[in-house]
Amino acid sequence: MSQTPGETAERTTEGTAPASDTPPDAERLRRWRMVLGADSADSTGCSLTGQDAAMDGALDALYGGGAGKKPNGRGAGGRSAGLGASAPSVARWLGDIRTYFPSSVVQVMQRDAIDRLGLSALLLEPEMLEAVEPDVHLVGTLLSLNKAMPETTKETARAVVRKVVEDLERRLESRTRTTLTGALDRSARISRPRHRDIDWDRTIRANLKNYLTLPAPDAATTAGETRATPTGTVVPERLIGYGRSSRSAKKDIVLCVDQSGSMAASVVHASVFGAVLASMRTLSTRLVVFDTAVVDLTDQLDDPVDVLFGTQLGGGTDINRALAYCQSRITRPADTVVVLISDLYEGGIRDEMLKRVAAMKASGVQFVTLLALSDEGAPAYDHEHAAALGALGVPAFACTPDLFPDVMAAAIEKRPLPIPDKEYQP
Repeated sequence: MSQTPGETAERTTEGTAPASDTPPDAERLRRWRMVLGADSADSTGCSLTGQDAAMDGALDALYGGGAGKKPNGRGAGGRSAGLGASAPSVARWLGDIRTYFPSSVVQVMQRDAIDRLGLSALLLEPEMLEAVEPDVHLVGTLLSLNKAMPETTKETARAVVRKVVEDLERRLESRTRTTLTGALDRSARISRPRHRDIDWDRTIRANLKNYLTLPAPDAATTAGETRATPTGTVVPERLIGYGRSSRSAKKDIVLCVDQSGSMAASVVHASVFGAVLASMRTLSTRLVVFDTAVVDLTDQLDDPVDVLFGTQLGGGTDINRALAYCQSRITRPADTVVVLISDLYEGGIRDEMLKRVAAMKASGVQFVTLLALSDEGAPAYDHEHAAALGALGVPAFACTPDLFPDVMAAAIEKRPLPIPDKEYQP
């Protein structure tokens, strides 16, 4: 079987409607031939033509010849067809797959081409970058190549990264603002507001149980009416209101992001969320990225593309040093939320890391640990460290970008976090 991603191939066959005069058995053979690949041509007795043949050729160029194929087209058994390491052939192939497959499948195939055939170096050529379908994983690959990228390619790479960032911002910004604004308003609620600060709608709703029916007015005072109408009132035993608006931030947010290679997608999403949070006046947001060194990128949060190109994916990990830096920047512990985004593989001093987390928790800091901030679920992570954090009351779990606003809202309001899946807890 030469085409390994059966799901990808099957989806492509679903996108090609059978001709009305194609017999059911022939259509079934055609679909099996598309799924199984070129090596199955003899066994199925089915030959492909037209667009089917073109799609099959694009799939075979990537997945044909076995997993042992080298970038130069040579596999364990000698020379075989494939993409090779030729920029022109890869560029043509990228154009073909964008013609024949939906963008979600194109992104999967691009990722497989980079992983299976070692084509990362070709992404350093502007012509290649112009042909790819931008996505979060491609951004991660580009960031890992950032230091080796020639100047002629950097502007094209920034354009690719910016397109992905803008797409993420459009998808995530509105809900993030709405969710966190509500959480900030609720967290600022006070029980003894001044008259001008009373929220009458919430106050009335909260006191409906105290509704009193008043006696009907005397008939003499209701001349001309056939019947007096009883009246009532709500006794506001509990007033609900908000503190006076202030120009100062209500909460301090610290995003502490592991920039090791396995965390690439999390770095991209954290940068976008950091920019969104930084644009909210009621929040003071700090973004810190780390490996064995610590870099504060807060002053670049107005442009998440600059943030991403300020990262250095790969290298070791020193969570303790990063948390020490974050701890030194906390001035209002009771109004601070620290979000550690890491797979918890600690290369620093483990016991010191746990002591710092415990100290921040004891001072009133809301501490959140995310094993990943992406759509891919929990990565490989250090279960021992996750269990130790859990014992401190800091559950570690993977979080999708769509869930992140709810997690932040819960942390701001100091209520239990909406952990999505118990299997990601230690």
